[in-house]
Amino acid sequence: MARFIQGVAAKHNLTKQPIVVVNKSGGAGAEGFLMVKGAKGDAHKIIISLSNLFTTPLATGVPFNWRDLTPVQMLALDQFVLWVNEESPHKTAKDFFNALKSGPANSIKMAGTGSKQEDQIITVMLEKAAGKKMTYIPFKGGGDVAVQLVGKHVDSTVNNPIEAESHWRAGKLRPLCVMDKAKLPYNAKLTATQSWADIPTCVSAGIPAEYLMLRGIFMPPDVKPEQVQYYLELFKKMRDLPEWKEFMAKGAFNQTALTGKEFFDWLGKNEQMHRELMKEAGFLAK
Repeated sequence: MARFIQGVAAKHNLTKQPIVVVNKSGGAGAEGFLMVKGAKGDAHKIIISLSNLFTTPLATGVPFNWRDLTPVQMLALDQFVLWVNEESPHKTAKDFFNALKSGPANSIKMAGTGSKQEDQIITVMLEKAAGKKMTYIPFKGGGDVAVQLVGKHVDSTVNNPIEAESHWRAGKLRPLCVMDKAKLPYNAKLTATQSWADIPTCVSAGIPAEYLMLRGIFMPPDVKPEQVQYYLELFKKMRDLPEWKEFMAKGAFNQTALTGKEFFDWLGKNEQMHRELMKEAGFLAK
């Protein structure tokens, strides 16, 4: 998303100075969080965070909490979809869940991005619901995860839509269910017969799994209110552009956007949710 924002801002001259994207992915995002935390009062630095905003400090004990930053805006929420290879015998989410419940422990291989992060948390949710363990195999990113499933090196993934969309279009992957409360609102056909809106929710298929991932903007601590307002106005302009709408549809994002107290309250609630999920999974730092 950062490079998409960079390109759109440059194309439409939305900023006087170019946005420069710097990847700070070390320590599951800890490197970037600590850098922005240490840039006290520097309004020229922003960070786009995922839900590793919660999972990384909880899993590693790194000295960081989201309250160390200045929350600006939730840009969207990213979906998670249960995927299998198109040639998988599991034609529906119910088929997959029944196979998980009835098969030997660790017989289903689940690929995901990183360890003790969103994908593995969802995997544990599925395991708890089924009463059966899977074999979780971590990879560096969602693109690698999708390629592993296309190559049949694993049996399933819970990848974000944008990471698997091209493989679905190509007839290589099959989406079984989405982990949101409601079906996706995107009706344009991506295959000959299906759109994002045709994918059932996991709950409706009998799998009690709901999970959404943050896509949010944060600034360093002690920035001024008018500096926060600058970015709010910048992203309002960006969200009104057709490119933004196309990007949201391509990635099947949940377009919830929060600011101010609503965003702050959401962050607190979701931090606690992750603490409880990770405690149950045994993922909290000792």
